[in-house]
Amino acid sequence: MGDRKQARDEEFQGFVIGRWPRLMRTAFLLTGEQHAAEDLVQSTLEQVYVAWRKVGSADDPEAYVRRVMVNAHARKHRRKLREFLARGDDSGLVREIADTGDRIAQADDRSALLKALAQLPPRQREAVVLRYWEDLTETQTAEAMGCSVGSVKSNAAKGIAKLRATPGLADTVTQGGRK
Repeated sequence: MGDRKQARDEEFQGFVIGRWPRLMRTAFLLTGEQHAAEDLVQSTLEQVYVAWRKVGSADDPEAYVRRVMVNAHARKHRRKLREFLARGDDSGLVREIADTGDRIAQADDRSALLKALAQLPPRQREAVVLRYWEDLTETQTAEAMGCSVGSVKSNAAKGIAKLRATPGLADTVTQGGRK
């Protein structure tokens, strides 16, 4: 019995080590804050560890874990806890348009995207992050979000439309690569 538990623990540890960066990225995009993302991943992994025998034998353990994480994030939102991506307001600053190969410009672009993501309603943010950042299919996204494919399509389309309407992002898209 001890050998099986040790083998299961090693399998779980291998899963966590291999998936940690991707889980953290998804959690950060959902929460918008490094510490909140770490807490979300940690609490998700705690839940998954308890049920690892079932999770590890699933067809796609990563999809199962992602679903647990999205559900945990959604529960947090239902409790009306607020999330913040941007700490300060820099709307009064004039921005230069830098060369697209410029690392600082890329950081500014990322910052603008994260601020815009923070403005999306939670379900739209989840749909956009899972569909376009995590590159999941509509079906996989629907499974992760616990909704229909139609809801994924609707939420993703509305989210992308809002992101495209964001002035800072629209400038980034027109300046980068498509001059």
